Amino acid sequence: MKFSWSALVLLASLLVVGCGPSEKPLAREAKGGRYYGGVFNANEAEPLRSLFPLTLTQAASHRVASQVYEGLVGFDQGDLSVQPRLAEAWSLDATGTQYTFTIRKGVRFHDDACFPDGRGRELTAADVVHCLNAVATPGDMNQLDWLFRDHVVGANAHYAAIKAGRASNGVEGIVMLDDHTVRITLASPWAGFLQVLAHQGCWIYPPELVQHYGRDAAWHPVGTGPFKVRTFTRGKLMVLERNVDYWAVDEHGNPLPFLDGVKYTFEPNKDAELEAFLNGRLSVVYELPITRTGLVDSAASRGGFTVQSAPGLSVQFYGINVRRAPFTDPRVRMALAMAIDKQFLVDTVLKGLGIATYRGLVPPGFADYPYDLVPERSYDPDAARTLLKEAGFPGGQGLPTIVLQVNSDGFGYVRVAEAVQSMLEKQLGVSVVISVLPGEQHFEQIERGRAQFWREGWILDHPDPENVLALFQGSQVPADTATPSYLNSTRYRDPVFDSLFLLAQRSVDRVEHMRLLAEAEARLVTDAYVLPLYHERAIRLLQPWVMNMPINGMEYRDLRTTWFDPQLRSAH
Repeated sequence: MKFSWSALVLLASLLVVGCGPSEKPLAREAKGGRYYGGVFNANEAEPLRSLFPLTLTQAASHRVASQVYEGLVGFDQGDLSVQPRLAEAWSLDATGTQYTFTIRKGVRFHDDACFPDGRGRELTAADVVHCLNAVATPGDMNQLDWLFRDHVVGANAHYAAIKAGRASNGVEGIVMLDDHTVRITLASPWAGFLQVLAHQGCWIYPPELVQHYGRDAAWHPVGTGPFKVRTFTRGKLMVLERNVDYWAVDEHGNPLPFLDGVKYTFEPNKDAELEAFLNGRLSVVYELPITRTGLVDSAASRGGFTVQSAPGLSVQFYGINVRRAPFTDPRVRMALAMAIDKQFLVDTVLKGLGIATYRGLVPPGFADYPYDLVPERSYDPDAARTLLKEAGFPGGQGLPTIVLQVNSDGFGYVRVAEAVQSMLEKQLGVSVVISVLPGEQHFEQIERGRAQFWREGWILDHPDPENVLALFQGSQVPADTATPSYLNSTRYRDPVFDSLFLLAQRSVDRVEHMRLLAEAEARLVTDAYVLPLYHERAIRLLQPWVMNMPINGMEYRDLRTTWFDPQLRSAH
């Protein structure tokens, strides 16, 4: 058996994957002043819920899976523009509805037991068609069937046929022209189509994956990405190793990726995570503990790490179960919204690492979004008390105890809930009990409609306001109330909202697109199914030797071109 030098270096690097800061990684020089070698160490405090593309609705899972999977197109890690990935080129016809994609040749899936001989085979257009058809196919393994609905020709018909138990020949508008060419036909022009195609729901995996593992495919990621799974113990450790068969090179002709591997731990304690970073055992830390935000301001004086910051394309909000009293009355919902001092939450609880939201859910920063069309909901406890009295609960009398459910594994979630609890009790006389659950249990309760009043958040999957507003499409709410509602967790249904949202998606005029989305958001805010709280600032700490890892508001990570500077590494 022959071993190449690169394979031996990779093996040695992964064997010491848990090394401390005193142990020096092996580095091999590349063109352009870059280096190969090293293991990128990261921690995810939130338990992963899945690693299968069609069930990726969690930020932590996305950050991990994005190193294994890729789609026809992807986002640039710096500016979030759409870039070629598995499609080396594409064209759009004169009608603006027909895209033709040329699939790269020589791309291989990772080696895995799902293949008969354990050796990953070459990607073909048939794999792309299979995966994109799966986006429009209902089932337990698909929480993202809304991506193509009403847009790709035949997506609705295919979904309806499978749902009714009838045969289907697939989505009419997704066609393989030859082994390396796929054509996708839209019902009408869709300005955001390429951004949606970069969404994790459109990442490509081999059909053999689900055939071999079934539902356990959620924990056996197999893609074409720059890293592949070497070992994985749920909740404890995951090690990815460099995909030596990866197709991409950088602008200097260096084969990617530069890193030998990526190691993930799953320590839920954010203080322990930060200490591991400060001791050099982690390459990155995202979302500081609420008690340690002073590190951001003191970084310049103490040195030793890099602070990265960007306006976060995210929102934190409280969802409301409007099917249960007393939240069936919109006056009660509005009273809660107006009794929460969001600026206090941002300034005092979050130590300034956020922006209070007074209108809606769409994060700031979209230059052409008409934010002023969305009604303002300012802190007004007097008006809140009046509304509650009109609803029949003067001074909170007669109002049953409200259970505010939060998960324990996020930035300031519990402390924010404690502050909100105090505000509602003080300003409205409302009795509030906080229920703190682990992340997985928290979201299961929400999705099954068992929560009453809860914390939720969203980091945009693609940089357009429609991405966060898509959470409230009525078409995503299952008819059976006992069935989990994965994205539209409030089960919001409003025909006017749905109509405005659909018109916005179909509009190719950017100004009209944004206006229609703002009008839809105005409906949502007026109905008060959700209480927007704040937008987080994206803050990330990096070790000084980590090169070429720009931050973005989505915290989208692409470690293909990240590399370690050996001189800076040896100096620490």
